[in-house]
Amino acid sequence: MKRIGSCIAVAALWSACSDPSKTTADAPLQRDAAVIVDVAPTVDAPAGFGVVTGDCGVLDDTEWTATTPFWFAGIFDFGTDRYDDPADRPRLTPGGVRLVMTANAGGSSGLSEVFAYEWLARCEGATLLKTETEIVYDTTSKIADMLVDIDGRKVGVSVTRLVHFPFGQAYTLTEADTLLRRKLDDIQLATASVSAADRWSRQMLAVLAYDQQHADVAMQAWNALPAATRDDTILVVSVTNGDDAFIYTNQ
Repeated sequence: MKRIGSCIAVAALWSACSDPSKTTADAPLQRDAAVIVDVAPTVDAPAGFGVVTGDCGVLDDTEWTATTPFWFAGIFDFGTDRYDDPADRPRLTPGGVRLVMTANAGGSSGLSEVFAYEWLARCEGATLLKTETEIVYDTTSKIADMLVDIDGRKVGVSVTRLVHFPFGQAYTLTEADTLLRRKLDDIQLATASVSAADRWSRQMLAVLAYDQQHADVAMQAWNALPAATRDDTILVVSVTNGDDAFIYTNQ
């Protein structure tokens, strides 16, 4: 993908864009000093359901060929426009429509997977290749949530949500550490077991965070993880704002 903007070393990523009705951190989280990535200016992504902003156009050959983990982030703001399925399906990308119409492998994460894909499609130009039940594995394994194409490369994507129930309570470092370790282990197992026909060149963990505090704690946990646990994973963290409860309740 053609980058929008110049290559810079990022000292801090988060902007003060979180929903004022949600808890926010006192100061923006800083990246691990060892992490340097190409980052585009914060820009609006193409129109769709909700407003997508963030480090759009980040991924290019520098990131694809890197052997170290890195992360980038954005904002997914729904304002007062709560997603109503199926009435709002026409506002999704073609891949989003396909995901919302396809039963997943179980659990209550259907809408979070749809909107994690929507962020990637609108911000990084991802196209959906296969849903989680269509990906072929050589052995019984943990599975990715989707297989996408970005810049002509196959990417295996696992999706998760950062939320503490009841809503409004702070997310803890222990919760973040436990969740990230489990999801990273799962995507690495999927990477090791996927068939040659579906084999992806990079693995990605796409995270939807209830608010800025949840995201900041998650990034603190991420930076503290051993390199072997993070492996060469690309981490994408999207803070959701506005009427976003459907992401976390699947309703």
